[in-house]
Amino acid sequence: MTKHTDPDQMLLKMPSLRAVRSFVAAARYQNFTRAAEALCVTQAAISRQIRELESYLGTPLFRRVGRSVELTNSGSIFFDAAQLSFINIAQAAERIRKNPAANRSTLTLCCSPAFSALWLSHRLPDFFNQHPDIELNLVMTQNFLSMEPGVYPDIFITKLSKIREGYLSTPLFHDVIYPVCTPSYLKAHPEIQSLHGLRDGKLLNLSPYGRSQVAEHVDWSVWLSIHNIDIEERAIESQQYFNSNDYNMLVQMVLDDQGIALGWHHLVGPLVEKGRLVKPVAQDVVLEETRHYLAYREDKRDDEALNLFLEWFYLESGTHASQAVKHTAS
Repeated sequence: MTKHTDPDQMLLKMPSLRAVRSFVAAARYQNFTRAAEALCVTQAAISRQIRELESYLGTPLFRRVGRSVELTNSGSIFFDAAQLSFINIAQAAERIRKNPAANRSTLTLCCSPAFSALWLSHRLPDFFNQHPDIELNLVMTQNFLSMEPGVYPDIFITKLSKIREGYLSTPLFHDVIYPVCTPSYLKAHPEIQSLHGLRDGKLLNLSPYGRSQVAEHVDWSVWLSIHNIDIEERAIESQQYFNSNDYNMLVQMVLDDQGIALGWHHLVGPLVEKGRLVKPVAQDVVLEETRHYLAYREDKRDDEALNLFLEWFYLESGTHASQAVKHTAS
């Protein structure tokens, strides 16, 4: 017995893509004649498609201004969505149509903005030099468990040991956290070389907002309390205490001599090694039980490009080979 498919209301309610394409061209060039030339059709065809779309939507999309046209408020709203959709379609089609002889592989990597900016960005030139035939697409998010539909990265780098079904997970480094500032800031504020002086200094704090998926959150209050210092005992005349959930911003503020922040070693270590940042105190916090993880698609475990990236990443991150092969199903 044949099973019939119910009508797809979303697709049935879609306007004509030909009409939408004519609309996008007319809106982009603000002229029906130029739109017709761009699409290699007649001006009459453009006008007809625009009228059809306006009739479907029940509202004018353009107003005439001399020999040109400009978008109405409704037209502007529709143009923003339509142009982005056509760009996405065109890019996807171009990726599919690429010449197979080019023999280029593509990997999609998902990680946090901080990891992308502070760990990955300055290392990528080395990867691309070693593997010019591999293209890397980067998706950044703080919300790994609630990503947009259709986003299916080949690789995740996250603090979640189990990211989703169909992925194998490798434990990486654990967190080592210590205060950082610039050498010039330390010279101007020598009092921050003690824990009590640090407590009363200008602290730039990473707030927990938008970071609910992180298993633990270490801010200045937690870090100081681990060293038996109560942040609530800050002196009345203490300098400003600044909060932000954007870690990249905090690091940039530190580099601009605006205060002291907590540094996660895997992110700020290179800046310390180069002397751009220094540790005002020797104390740190090591979270032995908490690790970062690399998770990759199980169905691509034999993919050559994926394995080349894993080999490079494990070497860069200092993950031991024996540790890297101990995969666990996510």
